[in-house]
Amino acid sequence: MTATATPATGEYFGLAIPFMSFIGLVPESIAPAYARTSLPWRQDLTNSRGDVHGGTLMSVLDFTLSAAARGSADATEGMATIDMNTTFLSPGTGDLVIEARCLRRGGSIAFCEGDIRRADGELVARATATFKIIRRRPGGD
Repeated sequence: MTATATPATGEYFGLAIPFMSFIGLVPESIAPAYARTSLPWRQDLTNSRGDVHGGTLMSVLDFTLSAAARGSADATEGMATIDMNTTFLSPGTGDLVIEARCLRRGGSIAFCEGDIRRADGELVARATATFKIIRRRPGGD
């Protein structure tokens, strides 16, 4: 696994993703079929109970799972989320770690799963997702 940029650079495993930078997601490592990120706790990311908001949790899962589907810093491929199912198991309190794995990758579709855990190891959320692989063409969009 290789370390990569910090959110201050706005680069996430070879891609510029302003929203991930805005919420403070930290890209930690990427390898074939694997990605790991972390989300430092911030009050402005919380709900009325002081836990990290479920929408924030789903956003960081979506990005980290898609990074595992790419499996490298190759920015010539994009991932479009087809489907994502998230189960929330405990409150997202404190700093969080997000780990994702690509279970199967075909020619145009990738299937992934991932977890969010608190610093004490408690499972916060688990997600599965299906992504369409988008190959960017030189000169295309």
